[in-house]
Amino acid sequence: MRVLIAEDDFALGNFVKKGLEAEHYAVDISGDGEQARAMASEFDYDMIVLDLNLPRLDGIAVLRFLRTRKPSVPILVLTGRSRVEDRVQCLDLGADDYMAKPFSFTELSARIRALLRRSHMPAESVLAVQDLKLDRVERRVERAGRRIELTAKEFALLEYLMRNAGRRITRAMIIEHVWNLSFDTSTNVVDVYVLRDGRNHDGNGCRWRSRDAGNCQRGRADCRTG
Repeated sequence: MRVLIAEDDFALGNFVKKGLEAEHYAVDISGDGEQARAMASEFDYDMIVLDLNLPRLDGIAVLRFLRTRKPSVPILVLTGRSRVEDRVQCLDLGADDYMAKPFSFTELSARIRALLRRSHMPAESVLAVQDLKLDRVERRVERAGRRIELTAKEFALLEYLMRNAGRRITRAMIIEHVWNLSFDTSTNVVDVYVLRDGRNHDGNGCRWRSRDAGNCQRGRADCRTG
């Protein structure tokens, strides 16, 4: 799942980013309100963590904008403002949760999971391809009932491939959505991770592979994306 953190404190934003990435989330950071608004408009995020004291455009304005353009995306306000009036204002404007700084990352992570459970229907939260299952909320992967341990990037890549099963996807699309980078035609990072994912989760001779101009497909027709 992809999370946007709108936070002008660089150190704090990176602390939250690293913590969420360790739990297999793909994370983007925005340091000001205008950039956060633009990124939230352009990309489909599963969760937004929003500070209120943002430069260029404050968090309240961003919250109002998001609720008119992206009414269903969960928004957790994470801010130094602890007054009851601030909490009430944000919740009335459409925030789904509110945490005051300083905060416990463990609690923040639990609140994010709770919001994701409520915002995603079961069919959306659990992806399945034959006996391979990926739980997007609990961050679990199982094959034939056996749990598979993946790194954060491997999990994000497998999630993206499973979400797009049956569609044509390119290396550029994978790099943008999984690595959040512009496409470099000289890189083979996608091939390396696709091969690694295949070795991790395939126990029946199937394999993920990339070929030709960057179409990624499975060796069997059930999850073909080419």
